[in-house]
Amino acid sequence: MANDMAGGPSDYLAAERTFLAWIRTGLALMGFGFVVARFGIFLQALQMNQSNMPSRPYGPSFWFGTALIVLGVTVNIVSARRHVRLVRELNRGGSDFNRPSSLAIGVAVILALFGAAMAIYLISVRDP
Repeated sequence: MANDMAGGPSDYLAAERTFLAWIRTGLALMGFGFVVARFGIFLQALQMNQSNMPSRPYGPSFWFGTALIVLGVTVNIVSARRHVRLVRELNRGGSDFNRPSSLAIGVAVILALFGAAMAIYLISVRDP
């Protein structure tokens, strides 16, 4: 009876690897968000050096970057919570985790929306 036994070492190690992968994803999102947020400042500094071009504010990069940082923090918090639940479930011998990861699907959809919004923004501000 497999349900009466706790998960084996390979199950716990797989859970640990998955958790660490989510932590890396969250950190990457936060790092990328910081770069995106600071990119607007870089573009403003470049425009100030060109005296014939009017300075344009690049505020959306700040908001996109901040949103990516918040997404990274959220991913880390949710992945920690999910990891604790999974280890508890493995200790009880259950297999409640047989469905697609809602965290992965949610992050993928949000990143796709951010990517589309950034692409639309870049297309709208390009010089003719």
